[in-house]
Amino acid sequence: MTGLISHVLARRATRTSGDETPDGGTPEAPRESTWRLWKELSPLLRLLILTQLAFNIGFYAVLPFLAEHLGTAIGMAGWLVGFVLGLRTFSQQGLFVVGGSLVDRYGVRPVVLAGCVLRIAGFAWLGYAAASWAVIGAVLVIGFAAALFSPAVESEVARQAVVWEEDGHGSRTRVLALFSVAGQIGAFAGPLLGALLLAVDFRTVCLAGAAVFVLVLAGHLWLMPQHIPGRVRVRERGGARVLLRNRRFLALCCAYGTYLLAYNQLYLALPDEVQRAAGSQAPLSWLFALSSVLVVFAQLPVTRWVGDRLDLRRSMTAGLLLIASGFAVVAAARPAGWTGAAGLLPAAGFVVLLTVGQMLVVPAARAWVPDLAAEGRIGLYMGALSSVSGLIVLAGSAATGSLLDTDLPAAVPWLVLAAIPALAVALLPRREKRARRPDSTPGR
Repeated sequence: MTGLISHVLARRATRTSGDETPDGGTPEAPRESTWRLWKELSPLLRLLILTQLAFNIGFYAVLPFLAEHLGTAIGMAGWLVGFVLGLRTFSQQGLFVVGGSLVDRYGVRPVVLAGCVLRIAGFAWLGYAAASWAVIGAVLVIGFAAALFSPAVESEVARQAVVWEEDGHGSRTRVLALFSVAGQIGAFAGPLLGALLLAVDFRTVCLAGAAVFVLVLAGHLWLMPQHIPGRVRVRERGGARVLLRNRRFLALCCAYGTYLLAYNQLYLALPDEVQRAAGSQAPLSWLFALSSVLVVFAQLPVTRWVGDRLDLRRSMTAGLLLIASGFAVVAAARPAGWTGAAGLLPAAGFVVLLTVGQMLVVPAARAWVPDLAAEGRIGLYMGALSSVSGLIVLAGSAATGSLLDTDLPAAVPWLVLAAIPALAVALLPRREKRARRPDSTPGR
């Protein structure tokens, strides 16, 4: 099973290359380069990238159908459905920092295995839950499971990407871009699997999601080493205090949080704009598909092109400015009041610019964390990146939601949203060279 997925992902990586090399070469050159990237990765990196693919297949096979199940099969009121979904987000995103600190203390393997066991139990419980309290319990377990295994996988991918770069293979962002592509493929394939199984019932969907994590658990039991060379376990406490005094890292978190706040507008501001332009939200699914397809097909060539020209700070700067320009496109078009197909063009432009900006921001931010993390604390810092930025989104979403409900001119809310990522560029810290590998001892 792992070999088959590896082959598919490698084939996908081969097909995502550009049409021509910068010096006018034939299309074969970039394809060989991307294929060589996959072959050059260590077995551990391949395992972690395939793990991200499997995580998202299992998760997104269930999540898109959860709200409908809670409202119809369980009979929950609308406010309670929203509360349950919010609890899942909090138990996952808000507790990433906890999972990250556990990774630093106990290592990657036990935390990933514990997260997989909890996710299996949570999906199985959700499949059989028939009362509100049972659903809430299952959702909390499902969320906390991700708060364990996601920081473990993400932090080790980031650390291994730095080692890969320092060994002379190329920019670390290329590894992290492949990691993002794997996750996006999983997020695309998962709902398709769930939709097929939903023809049976929701319980079957949940059990299929659990089965995916059984495979991940088995794969890590078999392939994940007990101790990863160069990974230092930290027993001392006080890492959180050091983190809170790390102004450069917190500045990165704030800048990354503005990206997440902007990305959240796919679910907040964009549906209103589509409803206005088309008279319904039917085109919304096509715009979401456009975003997914762009990431799957363009992430690797974009990252390769940018990695040859921009450092991490400039990559994030370009990404945030592209995101800001996406909001500005809608703001510029709103006074015209276009509807129908023409009215959807600004929304499509927003989705394209936001997605391209995402391709620049996400790999760069993850690649930057190892440079800012304290010795042995990369798991804590990777988890904190998600948790701190998640708090920014929580606070900012309420504010932007209120902004969209005001009687201001139609373009003003979009201009305000454009200003947020543009101003966040000033928060980005200046890069400093580090003489050592993060979380590593000399040698490999």
